[in-house]
Amino acid sequence: MKKILFLPFLFLLLAGCSPSASVLPIEMMAYNSLSKAEQDLIPVSPKDSTVTKEDVTPGIESLIDSDYHKEQVYAVVFHDTGSNASGNLVVYIDLDKGKVVGKGYEDKE
Repeated sequence: MKKILFLPFLFLLLAGCSPSASVLPIEMMAYNSLSKAEQDLIPVSPKDSTVTKEDVTPGIESLIDSDYHKEQVYAVVFHDTGSNASGNLVVYIDLDKGKVVGKGYEDKE
């Protein structure tokens, strides 16, 4: 009888301790960093975005924290958030996925 009770308890214990269960997706980390007005620009869902790894170019460097010194960042582009004057909203996240390091709008070309 004790074995029957032990197995479900062990399963629940292991499932609750899973590190992947507590990791926030990059898109949601970016979304949570936005102001309410910026969140309202997103027409569908934060999942309707694109995540890419980008080199830190002078254009990106001007939008991110000055104390970020890595050569690459994750860029989360929220689709359909641009206007005639600006491109889509982009949030930059450090490669360790620990924090948002900047945000801005894509260049319209």
